[in-house]
Amino acid sequence: MPKSPRPRARFSFSPTVRALFLAAATCGAVLPALAAIEHEEVDKLMQAGKLDEALTKADAFLKDKPRDPQMRFLKGVIQLDTGKRNEAIAAFTQLTLDAPELPEPYNNLAVIYASQNQFDKARSALESAIRTNPSYATAQENLGDVYARLASQAYSKALQLDQNNTAVQPKLAVIRTLFTPTPPGAKPAALVASAAPVPAAKAPAPAPAPAAPPPPVKVAAAPAPVAAAPKAPEAKAPEAAPAPAPAPAPAASTASNAEVESAVRAWASAWASQDMDRYLAAYGPDFTPTGGQSRKGWEEDRRARIVGKSSISVNIENLAIKVDGQNATAKFRQIYRADNLNVSSRKTLDLQRSGNQWHIRKESVGG
Repeated sequence: MPKSPRPRARFSFSPTVRALFLAAATCGAVLPALAAIEHEEVDKLMQAGKLDEALTKADAFLKDKPRDPQMRFLKGVIQLDTGKRNEAIAAFTQLTLDAPELPEPYNNLAVIYASQNQFDKARSALESAIRTNPSYATAQENLGDVYARLASQAYSKALQLDQNNTAVQPKLAVIRTLFTPTPPGAKPAALVASAAPVPAAKAPAPAPAPAAPPPPVKVAAAPAPVAAAPKAPEAKAPEAAPAPAPAPAPAASTASNAEVESAVRAWASAWASQDMDRYLAAYGPDFTPTGGQSRKGWEEDRRARIVGKSSISVNIENLAIKVDGQNATAKFRQIYRADNLNVSSRKTLDLQRSGNQWHIRKESVGG
């Protein structure tokens, strides 16, 4: 019997530095390094929002390797995000038959069914995902949401049948509070889709969370108190006066860090609220898009990809800021959700002070 494919571990779903470890096997043979590189290239295009380009590359790859489960899954995610739900359902369903050991296709089928209010089918798909990998946290959370939706439907039906039942209304009210959107403009109780397969053996991946805390390198402000310490041992009282002098340095540094953080979070907020004027204003006049694209072409492309989404959520975690005079670097984990797409990645912004404001000069994924 052919050896089942082992999909790549994608640690970007845990609060760690985004790293892709591509390892797979097909029919007992190790996946060639070239294929692994192409998987990563398609994934990067997806994260950059270049879905048409990603789909073209995925189709070209699958023309030669039509049974590659990794690329088939990525193609299904692209179809899901571009609204081709029937095609995505067909892709994920076939994957559950060809690679039943993978829980992610089941999970994404559940996301589609839930968006169509087919909660019984969503529940069945999620239960299959959990049977495949009981440690799959995303499916466990989604199943809880589906159960809550089913409970809401049952309580509503009970209230229709017996409006005098005073015990039902409080229960229904409690259930409904679960679906109050937290992020601005977010859809209630939207299930989380898997953006890439995660092998069951590596389910404990969230454990690496402690690796993210490198941000505390902000302790760069600590040297100031150290400079004051040598003055203390001196017996001369007058020498104590200069000690406070170094204090302004860390204060200024802290202020700069706060300004940069405010600029980064304002940029994310404008993106999430689809406020294109504020979003584009966050980029400085010397910002150069990657890939040789013109500034005008890039702005038009960003408008097309942002405006019109039913909901966008951009969360920033593990933000680490380094300020050097009029320049700054902000590194963080970005969790982006739009409709049925859920992507987590490392992002780096290079900023420059212009007057009293900080503007983005360069934007890159990873690092």
